[in-house]
Amino acid sequence: MSSIALRRSRASRAVATGLLLALPAVAVDAQQAPFDAALQAEIDRRTTAITDKVTAWRHDIHQNPELGYQEKRTPALVAAHLRSLGMEVQENVGGIPGVVGILKGGKPGPTVALRADMDALPVTELVDVPFKSTVRTVYNGVETGVMHACGHDLHTAMLMGTAEVLAGLKAKLPGTVKFLFQPAEEVPPRGGAQPMIDAGVMNGVDGVFGLHVGPGPLGAMSYRGGSISASADTWKIIVRGKQGHGAFPATAVDPIVVSAEIVSALQTIVSRSLDLTAGPAVVTVGAIHGGLRENIIPDSVWMIGTIRTFDPKARETVAQRMKTLAQNIAEAHGATAQVDVVQGYGSTINNTAMVSKFSQTLKRVGTKAGVFENKSGSMAGEDFSRFAEKAPGFFFNLSVTPTNVDLFGVASNHSPLFQADDKALPVGVRAMSTLAVEFLTSGGIPRIP
Repeated sequence: MSSIALRRSRASRAVATGLLLALPAVAVDAQQAPFDAALQAEIDRRTTAITDKVTAWRHDIHQNPELGYQEKRTPALVAAHLRSLGMEVQENVGGIPGVVGILKGGKPGPTVALRADMDALPVTELVDVPFKSTVRTVYNGVETGVMHACGHDLHTAMLMGTAEVLAGLKAKLPGTVKFLFQPAEEVPPRGGAQPMIDAGVMNGVDGVFGLHVGPGPLGAMSYRGGSISASADTWKIIVRGKQGHGAFPATAVDPIVVSAEIVSALQTIVSRSLDLTAGPAVVTVGAIHGGLRENIIPDSVWMIGTIRTFDPKARETVAQRMKTLAQNIAEAHGATAQVDVVQGYGSTINNTAMVSKFSQTLKRVGTKAGVFENKSGSMAGEDFSRFAEKAPGFFFNLSVTPTNVDLFGVASNHSPLFQADDKALPVGVRAMSTLAVEFLTSGGIPRIP
């Protein structure tokens, strides 16, 4: 293999992990869920039969995206579909646009929950597809487009398809399946998971599965035991100076200059204040705003951003250092800085027994693109972590990059150029359906010796 081909092969395998972007490792031996060839064949047949329908749902949801806590059309579409399958359906769960469908099998057994998120992002889509979003909104005072730039349109469509597959197997299911369609995953620090949990959706749940799409070789899946995503905290800094004429800066206190120093100083927290052997960390400034015109020094500047960590001590250190740096820099210039850090989503922790058992299921139903175990977690945040705190969880990734897109430089989630191939949809439906069936037929999570 040439050096170029070798590098491409390694990069493809790294990107195959979707959001995780880590090289695969050798999986350990594990207790396997029982395999029923006839039942698997029926799952495959039902998945194939509804693939066109799932694709149509995905296109419809993608073309009509809704921001977190503003979901109306999507939850209505989901609820109508679940009712058509004969399920018990709950809407506006937790006082938000959450939807829960309950499928009771023909035999007694455990309860498994399957989760999908429904919200989009304030991003103007730049991918030219027939179902491109043209929705516009005003977000944080700025006009912008709305786009499913994180793939939640696929998540919702795939779980709707999974619901139809499993509803067709109702008589053969020993237990109950809860379908959790969650709004506002992209709205930390609280997000949509917690209000639904507070409303009782996880009561009696013995295990919960979820997936996330991301860039990588089409159809590849990846997983990891333990922490699979970082904690996600939000922060805001308001720098207050003294407004004045831009031609006479000595008569003012310029919050823009102060803010520029604060932005630079924040980047030293990770590199100089943390023990990175305990886990990676990220401090990002996501937005900054101050001033109205070229010759006025404004009175104040605000900036907002995110903190991602795996280590609880690092999480605390970052918040403390942010306050110390911002306040002292502002004071040195005669300004003030108000710093607010709000803890959001915790790290998503995959139950090791769940992963050990059901990763074998993923390997069996995976495509030729492969199923990989990751050595490290992702800096992305996920409020699936809330569900996994209430029941043993297994969260995995599905790669969705079209085959005609070069994996070198492929656009990530949250990019206006993010794109996903519809061919990934039946892969997700088949995986989630099989995981649910094998969880129920095996009696749930395995006991740890």
